[in-house]
Amino acid sequence: MDKLIRFTTADLSKVTNYRSGEVKFGEKMVVIPQNEDVSTFLKNCEPQFVLFGIPEDIGVRANYGRPGADSAWESAIKSIANIQHNRFSKGYNILVLGQLDVSEEMEAIQHLDFHKIEDRKKMSELVVKIDKEVVHIISQIVKAGKIPIVIGGGHNNAYGNIKGTALAKGKPINAINFDAHSDFRILEGRHSGNGFSYAYEEGFLKKYFIFGLHESYTSKSVLDRLKTLKDRVLYNTYDAVKIKKTKDFNLEMHLAHEFIKNDSYGIEIDLDSIPNIPCSAMTLSGYSVEELRQFIYFFGRHENASYIHICEGAPSLDNDKNNHLVGKLIGYLITDFIKAKMEIES
Repeated sequence: MDKLIRFTTADLSKVTNYRSGEVKFGEKMVVIPQNEDVSTFLKNCEPQFVLFGIPEDIGVRANYGRPGADSAWESAIKSIANIQHNRFSKGYNILVLGQLDVSEEMEAIQHLDFHKIEDRKKMSELVVKIDKEVVHIISQIVKAGKIPIVIGGGHNNAYGNIKGTALAKGKPINAINFDAHSDFRILEGRHSGNGFSYAYEEGFLKKYFIFGLHESYTSKSVLDRLKTLKDRVLYNTYDAVKIKKTKDFNLEMHLAHEFIKNDSYGIEIDLDSIPNIPCSAMTLSGYSVEELRQFIYFFGRHENASYIHICEGAPSLDNDKNNHLVGKLIGYLITDFIKAKMEIES
């Protein structure tokens, strides 16, 4: 794991706000000692959940999105470190692995223009490089019997999560994606809009459910493609549930779960599905934070829930006074997932 920047005890201390009479996650979360081998430590450590950050927005830029998703990891880890360690949620259940070193790739795109075909091709090539590293790290986490909690970054990293998990388990996996978009675009070079279609075409994604597709922002070609794959790819729309009210939110969760539950599955969360969250494709219409939290809790309470990936949040696009809020939201979502998974064992 040459491209992994390990999180250290000193790093935890810097982001934890200590307070008398309180115990924060940052005081209890585990890190890998510098003299320890990563793979060996992963296999032998107590924490079930492994926190991993991917601070890039190259896939977003290659998909004509606004940059800024590279800033979510830093915001999130600061918020996660200051969650209260109490009877509802325990910090020692989390190993903070660290972040992917994407400094060279991020430097390489600074003067590229996504409107130029050649520059977009270069961005796609950089995404492929990142894919390989994500696949390797995720596969090592899953092989060790742990559950990855991945903070992006762009949704291009869904590909690495799916492939890495599938390789570790020796068979294709399923995925449920809470998203305003399908991210099932054509295979035109890697970017944030085709992570699932690449994983599907390469045989790593078995069944795929898109939850909350926005009807006005899904192309006819994608809809036509999804129609031909309905045995393995299903979706519902936000419009049907919340605007037309021809479908029920809770019933839709049950139907989606029936579709994916018989195999290992990943939970993919794109924050562009929530109104007013700073991200590459920010929206004013979408599901509420409470509905998203219910969704994560519902799908997390199953033994086949194998990872969670929260992506596309861009704190750097928010105003200076509120740029901590994306990280705080991610903290809520992570603890909802952990609580759901821990309830299976209790």
